[in-house]
Amino acid sequence: MADKITQHTSESDASLTPRQLKGAPAITCILPAYNEAENLKVMIPLLCEYLPRLSDRFELLVVDDGSRDATSAVAIALAESYPVSLIRLSRNFGKEAAMSAGLDHADGDLVILMDSDMQHPVEVLEEFYQHWLEGYDMIYGIRSDRSDEHPIKRRLTRYFYHMLSQSADVEIQADAGDFRMLDAKVVRALRALPERKRMMKGLFAWVGFRSIGVPFQVNPRFSGQTSFGIRRLSSLALTGITAFSSTPLRMWMFIGAGISLLSITYAVVIVLRTLIWGVDVPGWPTLVAGIGFLGGVQLLSVGVLGEYVARIFSEVKARPVYLISDHHPLRPEMKRDAEEPES
Repeated sequence: MADKITQHTSESDASLTPRQLKGAPAITCILPAYNEAENLKVMIPLLCEYLPRLSDRFELLVVDDGSRDATSAVAIALAESYPVSLIRLSRNFGKEAAMSAGLDHADGDLVILMDSDMQHPVEVLEEFYQHWLEGYDMIYGIRSDRSDEHPIKRRLTRYFYHMLSQSADVEIQADAGDFRMLDAKVVRALRALPERKRMMKGLFAWVGFRSIGVPFQVNPRFSGQTSFGIRRLSSLALTGITAFSSTPLRMWMFIGAGISLLSITYAVVIVLRTLIWGVDVPGWPTLVAGIGFLGGVQLLSVGVLGEYVARIFSEVKARPVYLISDHHPLRPEMKRDAEEPES
Protein backbone atom coordinates (compact mmCIF):
# COMPACT_ATOMS: atom_id res chain seq x y z
CA MET A 1 0.00 0.00 0.00
CA ALA A 2 1.35 3.45 -0.88
CA ASP A 3 2.33 5.81 1.93
CA LYS A 4 -0.14 8.51 2.85
CA ILE A 5 0.55 11.75 0.97
CA THR A 6 1.31 14.45 3.52
CA GLN A 7 1.64 18.16 2.97
CA HIS A 8 4.68 19.63 4.68
CA THR A 9 4.28 22.28 7.36
CA SER A 10 7.93 22.58 8.37
CA GLU A 11 10.44 24.83 6.66
CA SER A 12 13.28 22.31 7.04
CA ASP A 13 13.51 20.11 3.98
CA ALA A 14 16.98 18.89 3.04
CA SER A 15 15.78 17.76 -0.41
CA LEU A 16 15.00 21.30 -1.57
CA THR A 17 17.04 22.94 -4.32
CA PRO A 18 16.82 26.75 -4.49
CA ARG A 19 15.51 28.00 -7.82
CA GLN A 20 17.93 29.70 -10.19
CA LEU A 21 15.97 32.32 -12.09
CA LYS A 22 17.06 33.74 -15.43
CA GLY A 23 14.48 36.48 -15.20
CA ALA A 24 11.34 37.55 -13.38
CA PRO A 25 8.70 34.79 -13.43
CA ALA A 26 5.38 35.38 -15.17
CA ILE A 27 2.60 35.36 -12.56
CA THR A 28 -1.09 34.62 -13.12
CA CYS A 29 -3.35 35.50 -10.21
CA ILE A 30 -6.71 33.70 -10.41
CA LEU A 31 -9.67 35.44 -8.78
CA PRO A 32 -12.86 33.31 -8.70
CA ALA A 33 -15.76 35.72 -8.30
CA TYR A 34 -19.46 35.35 -7.61
CA ASN A 35 -21.26 38.65 -7.04
CA GLU A 36 -18.00 40.41 -6.12
CA ALA A 37 -18.32 43.63 -8.13
CA GLU A 38 -17.70 45.95 -5.18
CA ASN A 39 -14.80 43.86 -3.88
CA LEU A 40 -13.05 43.72 -7.28
CA LYS A 41 -13.00 47.51 -7.45
CA VAL A 42 -10.64 47.45 -4.46
CA MET A 43 -8.98 44.04 -4.89
CA ILE A 44 -7.61 44.53 -8.40
CA PRO A 45 -5.87 47.90 -7.81
CA LEU A 46 -4.46 46.56 -4.54
CA LEU A 47 -2.99 43.48 -6.24
CA CYS A 48 -1.58 45.54 -9.10
CA GLU A 49 0.14 47.74 -6.53
CA TYR A 50 1.56 44.79 -4.60
CA LEU A 51 2.47 42.14 -7.22
CA PRO A 52 5.32 44.22 -8.78
CA ARG A 53 7.25 43.45 -5.58
CA LEU A 54 7.36 39.86 -6.80
CA SER A 55 7.51 40.33 -10.57
CA ASP A 56 6.70 42.95 -13.19
CA ARG A 57 5.21 40.22 -15.39
CA PHE A 58 1.79 39.48 -13.97
CA GLU A 59 -1.82 39.07 -15.01
CA LEU A 60 -5.05 39.01 -13.02
CA LEU A 61 -7.51 36.40 -14.30
CA VAL A 62 -11.05 37.00 -13.05
CA VAL A 63 -13.39 34.00 -13.35
CA ASP A 64 -16.99 35.19 -13.13
CA ASP A 65 -18.94 32.19 -11.86
CA GLY A 66 -22.34 33.23 -13.18
CA SER A 67 -22.62 36.41 -11.09
CA ARG A 68 -25.91 38.28 -10.93
CA ASP A 69 -24.32 41.66 -10.31
CA ALA A 70 -21.86 43.77 -12.33
CA THR A 71 -18.82 41.57 -11.65
CA SER A 72 -17.98 41.10 -15.34
CA ALA A 73 -18.64 44.75 -16.19
CA VAL A 74 -16.30 45.88 -13.40
CA ALA A 75 -13.56 43.49 -14.55
CA ILE A 76 -13.87 44.68 -18.18
CA ALA A 77 -13.75 48.32 -17.08
CA LEU A 78 -10.68 47.75 -14.92
CA ALA A 79 -8.98 45.96 -17.83
CA GLU A 80 -8.61 49.37 -19.46
CA SER A 81 -6.10 50.38 -16.79
CA TYR A 82 -4.83 47.12 -15.31
CA PRO A 83 -3.57 43.77 -16.69
CA VAL A 84 -6.90 42.01 -16.20
CA SER A 85 -8.45 39.23 -18.26
CA LEU A 86 -11.93 37.77 -17.74
CA ILE A 87 -13.58 34.40 -18.14
CA ARG A 88 -17.35 34.41 -17.69
CA LEU A 89 -18.96 31.03 -17.07
CA SER A 90 -22.36 30.30 -18.59
CA ARG A 91 -23.93 29.84 -15.13
CA ASN A 92 -22.98 29.36 -11.51
CA PHE A 93 -21.01 26.10 -11.49
CA GLY A 94 -19.52 26.59 -8.02
CA LYS A 95 -16.16 27.71 -6.72
CA GLU A 96 -14.42 24.40 -7.46
CA ALA A 97 -15.36 24.67 -11.13
CA ALA A 98 -14.38 28.35 -11.24
CA MET A 99 -10.92 27.54 -9.87
CA SER A 100 -10.59 24.73 -12.40
CA ALA A 101 -11.45 27.15 -15.22
CA GLY A 102 -8.80 29.55 -13.97
CA LEU A 103 -6.16 26.83 -13.73
CA ASP A 104 -6.98 25.63 -17.25
CA HIS A 105 -6.35 29.11 -18.65
CA ALA A 106 -3.41 30.18 -16.49
CA ASP A 107 -0.12 30.22 -18.40
CA GLY A 108 2.20 31.83 -15.84
CA ASP A 109 5.34 30.33 -14.34
CA LEU A 110 3.63 30.94 -11.01
CA VAL A 111 -0.10 30.76 -10.36
CA ILE A 112 -1.78 32.38 -7.36
CA LEU A 113 -5.25 31.42 -6.16
CA MET A 114 -7.05 34.04 -4.09
CA ASP A 115 -10.61 34.82 -3.09
CA SER A 116 -12.09 38.03 -4.49
CA ASP A 117 -13.64 39.12 -1.19
CA MET A 118 -10.46 40.70 0.27
CA GLN A 119 -10.23 38.02 3.00
CA HIS A 120 -6.85 36.72 1.79
CA PRO A 121 -4.14 39.23 2.78
CA VAL A 122 -1.86 40.22 -0.10
CA GLU A 123 1.02 40.77 2.33
CA VAL A 124 1.41 37.00 2.74
CA LEU A 125 2.23 36.61 -0.98
CA GLU A 126 5.78 37.79 -0.41
CA GLU A 127 6.36 34.97 2.08
CA PHE A 128 4.76 32.56 -0.40
CA TYR A 129 7.19 33.77 -3.05
CA GLN A 130 10.24 33.34 -0.81
CA HIS A 131 9.27 29.71 -0.18
CA TRP A 132 8.90 29.18 -3.92
CA LEU A 133 12.41 30.51 -4.41
CA GLU A 134 13.59 28.03 -1.77
CA GLY A 135 12.32 25.20 -3.96
CA TYR A 136 8.78 24.53 -2.80
CA ASP A 137 6.26 23.82 -5.57
CA MET A 138 3.05 24.57 -3.68
CA ILE A 139 2.64 27.08 -0.88
CA TYR A 140 -0.72 27.26 0.83
CA GLY A 141 -2.24 29.44 3.50
CA ILE A 142 -3.28 28.02 6.87
CA ARG A 143 -5.91 29.89 8.87
CA SER A 144 -4.37 30.71 12.23
CA ASP A 145 -7.65 31.65 13.86
CA ARG A 146 -11.24 30.46 13.38
CA SER A 147 -12.77 32.44 16.24
CA ASP A 148 -15.11 34.17 13.77
CA GLU A 149 -16.88 30.87 13.07
CA HIS A 150 -19.57 29.23 15.18
CA PRO A 151 -18.08 26.71 17.68
CA ILE A 152 -20.24 23.91 16.28
CA LYS A 153 -18.99 24.61 12.75
CA ARG A 154 -15.37 24.64 13.93
CA ARG A 155 -15.79 21.34 15.72
CA LEU A 156 -17.59 19.65 12.83
CA THR A 157 -14.96 20.92 10.36
CA ARG A 158 -12.08 19.51 12.37
CA TYR A 159 -13.89 16.22 12.90
CA PHE A 160 -14.70 15.89 9.20
CA TYR A 161 -11.15 16.54 7.99
CA HIS A 162 -9.67 14.29 10.67
CA MET A 163 -12.01 11.48 9.62
CA LEU A 164 -11.32 12.10 5.92
CA SER A 165 -7.53 12.18 6.40
CA GLN A 166 -7.62 8.98 8.44
CA SER A 167 -9.65 7.10 5.82
CA ALA A 168 -8.12 8.53 2.64
CA ASP A 169 -4.65 8.12 1.14
CA VAL A 170 -4.03 11.86 1.42
CA GLU A 171 -3.78 14.13 4.45
CA ILE A 172 -6.03 17.16 4.08
CA GLN A 173 -5.55 19.82 6.71
CA ALA A 174 -8.69 21.37 8.12
CA ASP A 175 -7.23 24.88 8.19
CA ALA A 176 -5.63 24.79 4.72
CA GLY A 177 -7.75 26.54 2.12
CA ASP A 178 -7.68 27.72 -1.48
CA PHE A 179 -5.22 30.57 -0.84
CA ARG A 180 -2.22 29.13 -2.69
CA MET A 181 0.79 29.77 -4.87
CA LEU A 182 1.46 26.97 -7.39
CA ASP A 183 4.41 26.26 -9.62
CA ALA A 184 3.54 25.68 -13.28
CA LYS A 185 4.23 21.93 -13.00
CA VAL A 186 1.64 21.65 -10.21
CA VAL A 187 -0.89 23.40 -12.46
CA ARG A 188 -0.13 20.98 -15.29
CA ALA A 189 -0.67 18.05 -12.92
CA LEU A 190 -4.04 19.43 -11.79
CA ARG A 191 -5.13 19.91 -15.40
CA ALA A 192 -4.47 16.22 -16.05
CA LEU A 193 -7.03 15.11 -13.43
CA PRO A 194 -10.30 14.13 -15.15
CA GLU A 195 -12.76 14.42 -12.23
CA ARG A 196 -16.04 16.20 -12.86
CA LYS A 197 -17.19 16.40 -9.24
CA ARG A 198 -14.27 18.16 -7.57
CA MET A 199 -13.01 18.95 -4.11
CA MET A 200 -9.96 21.07 -4.88
CA LYS A 201 -8.46 20.84 -1.40
CA GLY A 202 -8.27 17.08 -1.82
CA LEU A 203 -6.83 17.36 -5.33
CA PHE A 204 -4.17 19.81 -4.15
CA ALA A 205 -3.12 17.26 -1.53
CA TRP A 206 -3.34 14.30 -3.92
CA VAL A 207 -0.95 15.66 -6.56
CA GLY A 208 1.76 15.91 -3.92
CA PHE A 209 4.90 17.92 -4.79
CA ARG A 210 6.96 19.75 -2.20
CA SER A 211 4.48 21.80 -0.22
CA ILE A 212 4.52 24.07 2.80
CA GLY A 213 1.87 25.84 4.83
CA VAL A 214 2.04 29.49 5.87
CA PRO A 215 -0.17 30.72 8.73
CA PHE A 216 -2.24 33.83 8.05
CA GLN A 217 -5.06 35.80 9.63
CA VAL A 218 -8.26 35.99 7.60
CA ASN A 219 -9.48 39.52 6.94
CA PRO A 220 -13.19 40.41 7.19
CA ARG A 221 -15.09 40.60 3.92
CA PHE A 222 -14.87 44.06 2.39
CA SER A 223 -18.38 43.90 0.93
CA GLY A 224 -21.26 41.48 0.47
CA GLN A 225 -22.10 38.12 2.01
CA THR A 226 -20.55 34.72 1.45
CA SER A 227 -22.46 32.35 -0.85
CA PHE A 228 -20.96 29.27 0.79
CA GLY A 229 -23.80 28.14 3.03
CA ILE A 230 -24.55 24.90 4.85
CA ARG A 231 -25.96 23.28 1.71
CA ARG A 232 -22.83 23.89 -0.37
CA LEU A 233 -20.51 22.92 2.46
CA SER A 234 -22.44 19.67 2.99
CA SER A 235 -22.33 18.90 -0.74
CA LEU A 236 -18.59 19.58 -0.84
CA ALA A 237 -18.05 17.35 2.20
CA LEU A 238 -19.99 14.52 0.57
CA THR A 239 -17.94 14.95 -2.62
CA GLY A 240 -14.75 14.76 -0.57
CA ILE A 241 -15.80 11.54 1.16
CA THR A 242 -16.86 9.74 -2.01
CA ALA A 243 -13.89 11.03 -4.04
CA PHE A 244 -11.08 10.23 -1.62
CA SER A 245 -12.31 7.44 0.62
CA SER A 246 -13.98 4.05 0.25
CA THR A 247 -14.26 3.69 4.04
CA PRO A 248 -18.09 4.09 4.13
CA LEU A 249 -18.46 1.09 1.82
CA ARG A 250 -16.05 -1.00 3.89
CA MET A 251 -17.71 0.11 7.11
CA TRP A 252 -21.11 -1.14 5.98
CA MET A 253 -19.52 -4.38 4.80
CA PHE A 254 -18.25 -4.97 8.34
CA ILE A 255 -21.57 -3.92 9.84
CA GLY A 256 -23.35 -6.39 7.54
CA ALA A 257 -20.91 -9.14 8.48
CA GLY A 258 -21.42 -8.40 12.19
CA ILE A 259 -25.21 -8.48 11.92
CA SER A 260 -25.05 -11.71 9.95
CA LEU A 261 -22.83 -13.27 12.62
CA LEU A 262 -25.24 -12.18 15.37
CA SER A 263 -28.18 -13.56 13.38
CA ILE A 264 -26.49 -16.93 12.92
CA THR A 265 -25.62 -17.04 16.62
CA TYR A 266 -29.19 -16.20 17.58
CA ALA A 267 -30.53 -18.86 15.18
CA VAL A 268 -28.29 -21.49 16.79
CA VAL A 269 -29.52 -20.48 20.25
CA ILE A 270 -33.17 -20.75 19.12
CA VAL A 271 -32.59 -24.23 17.63
CA LEU A 272 -30.89 -25.47 20.79
CA ARG A 273 -33.63 -24.05 23.00
CA THR A 274 -36.30 -25.67 20.82
CA LEU A 275 -34.58 -29.06 20.96
CA ILE A 276 -34.16 -28.91 24.72
CA TRP A 277 -37.25 -27.09 26.03
CA GLY A 278 -39.64 -27.29 23.10
CA VAL A 279 -41.39 -24.52 21.18
CA ASP A 280 -42.03 -21.24 22.99
CA VAL A 281 -44.87 -18.84 22.26
CA PRO A 282 -43.73 -16.70 19.30
CA GLY A 283 -42.43 -13.25 20.29
CA TRP A 284 -44.08 -10.87 17.88
CA PRO A 285 -42.53 -7.68 19.33
CA THR A 286 -39.05 -9.14 18.96
CA LEU A 287 -39.78 -10.23 15.41
CA VAL A 288 -41.15 -6.83 14.38
CA ALA A 289 -38.23 -4.99 16.01
CA GLY A 290 -35.73 -7.28 14.26
CA ILE A 291 -37.34 -6.81 10.86
CA GLY A 292 -37.45 -3.03 11.31
CA PHE A 293 -33.81 -2.89 12.41
CA LEU A 294 -32.56 -5.00 9.53
CA GLY A 295 -34.71 -3.08 7.04
CA GLY A 296 -33.27 0.22 8.27
CA VAL A 297 -29.72 -1.08 8.03
CA GLN A 298 -30.32 -2.33 4.50
CA LEU A 299 -31.81 0.98 3.35
CA LEU A 300 -28.97 2.94 4.93
CA SER A 301 -26.33 0.75 3.33
CA VAL A 302 -28.10 1.01 -0.05
CA GLY A 303 -28.08 4.79 0.38
CA VAL A 304 -24.31 4.82 0.98
CA LEU A 305 -23.81 2.60 -2.05
CA GLY A 306 -26.10 4.88 -4.03
CA GLU A 307 -23.87 7.89 -3.37
CA TYR A 308 -20.93 6.09 -4.96
CA VAL A 309 -23.08 4.91 -7.86
CA ALA A 310 -24.31 8.47 -8.38
CA ARG A 311 -20.68 9.65 -8.50
CA ILE A 312 -19.88 6.97 -11.09
CA PHE A 313 -22.94 8.03 -13.08
CA SER A 314 -21.80 11.67 -12.99
CA GLU A 315 -18.28 10.78 -14.11
CA VAL A 316 -19.22 8.47 -16.99
CA LYS A 317 -21.48 11.13 -18.52
CA ALA A 318 -18.23 13.09 -19.02
CA ARG A 319 -19.92 16.46 -19.01
CA PRO A 320 -17.44 19.36 -18.81
CA VAL A 321 -16.68 20.80 -15.38
CA TYR A 322 -17.71 24.25 -16.64
CA LEU A 323 -18.86 26.10 -19.77
CA ILE A 324 -17.51 29.47 -20.86
CA SER A 325 -19.92 32.15 -22.00
CA ASP A 326 -17.41 34.94 -22.71
CA HIS A 327 -13.63 35.25 -22.69
CA HIS A 328 -11.93 38.63 -22.61
CA PRO A 329 -8.17 37.98 -22.84
CA LEU A 330 -5.49 40.37 -21.70
CA ARG A 331 -5.30 43.43 -23.93
CA PRO A 332 -2.18 43.38 -26.16
CA GLU A 333 -0.83 46.67 -24.81
CA MET A 334 -1.28 45.45 -21.23
CA LYS A 335 0.51 42.23 -22.09
CA ARG A 336 3.47 44.17 -23.48
CA ASP A 337 3.57 46.33 -20.40
CA ALA A 338 3.59 43.24 -18.20
CA GLU A 339 6.26 41.39 -20.15
CA GLU A 340 8.48 44.40 -20.85
CA PRO A 341 8.61 46.52 -17.69
CA GLU A 342 10.01 49.97 -17.91
CA SER A 343 13.66 50.25 -17.02
